[in-house]
Order: sequence, then structure tokens, then C-alpha cells
Amino acid sequence: MSESITVSIRREVDPARIAEATAWVQTGVNMAQRHPGFLGSGWVRAGEDSNVWHMLYRFASEADLVAWEQSPEREWWLSMGEGFVRSERTKRRSGIEGWFDEPTTGTITIPNPDGEGTTNVAVVHTPPRWKQAVSIWLGFFPVNLAFAYAISPVPGWDAVPLWLRTLGTTVVLTPIMTYWVLPWVTRMIRPWLNR
Repeated sequence: MSESITVSIRREVDPARIAEATAWVQTGVNMAQRHPGFLGSGWVRAGEDSNVWHMLYRFASEADLVAWEQSPEREWWLSMGEGFVRSERTKRRSGIEGWFDEPTTGTITIPNPDGEGTTNVAVVHTPPRWKQAVSIWLGFFPVNLAFAYAISPVPGWDAVPLWLRTLGTTVVLTPIMTYWVLPWVTRMIRPWLNR
């Protein structure tokens, strides 16, 4: 199964062209929504008078994201923003970082660009990497230790070459960690992760 991928973007726009930037961003969202694998997006300004914008969008797989990023529609859309986007930083998140994502930790309500109604935008909080590392270790150490004790009575196991024992251990433990242990650990320590 393909792994979804989230893109986080921070853009600084020309403060004199906020109305244009608002329409431009919404146009990009509308275009992305029509591409296969699009799972959702949201964007917010840092404040009413801020020229810093934050956006998140997610695709079902790396291939779907690449198809969107290399599409002529997106290329045209990006060219339309060249006049008022002053800087841009982009981060991709997938794989192990996804273990620490909550579906939503809250929402921000923002007005729609056309002035009609509002939109709720999900806000996702990710803990610092050192907390992620501690969380992985909390799951990995006891599972690895239990596996080592469980497999040690197997006759001839010590005679198996180290690389083959390591291969066998990782093949068995990776799905256990991914599907059961790490989700359980992150649920148990969620208050500490999000502090």
C-alpha cells in the first residue's frame, strides 16, 4: 500500500497584494483538488496584518504528488504567483513522521476568499524529533529484547551469520513495530509528545 505524503509550505507574500495572493492560493487549491490522489489541504495567514502564509496539502502517494507537482496546470499557477510571492519554504512529511500525526489537533476558521462563508482548516502538531526518537526507542527496545529472548532457545540460531540473523529480526519486527507497537506507544505518551 502506498504511503500518503504531506507537504508543508511557508510563503511570504507582498503585503500590498494580499487580495491577489488570496485568490491565487485558492485557485491552486481548486486545481489540486482535481488531481488523482488529492486528500485535502488548508491554508492560513499568520495574522490579519501578516504577509506570512502557511499551507498543508496531502496526496495519497509520492507518485500522485509528483504528478501534481510536474503538471502543466501547477507550473502555470506557480508562474502567476511570481509577482507577489517573495519567499517560499517547503517540507515533505511521510514515513516515520506520520506515526506522530494526529488526524486533527484543532481547527482554525478562516473567511473564504470570495467573502462568502468560512472554511475550517485542520492544524496538525508534530513533536520535536528528539521526542520522536525517544518514542521509537520506547517501543523498539522491549520488542527487540523480547524477540531476542524468544529466539535464543532455537537450536543453531547462534551459528547463523550475523547479517542473516539481523535480516530475520528486522523482517519480523518491522511490521510489528509499524502496525501495533508504535501506534500504541504514541497513544500512551501523546500528552508528553504534544506538550
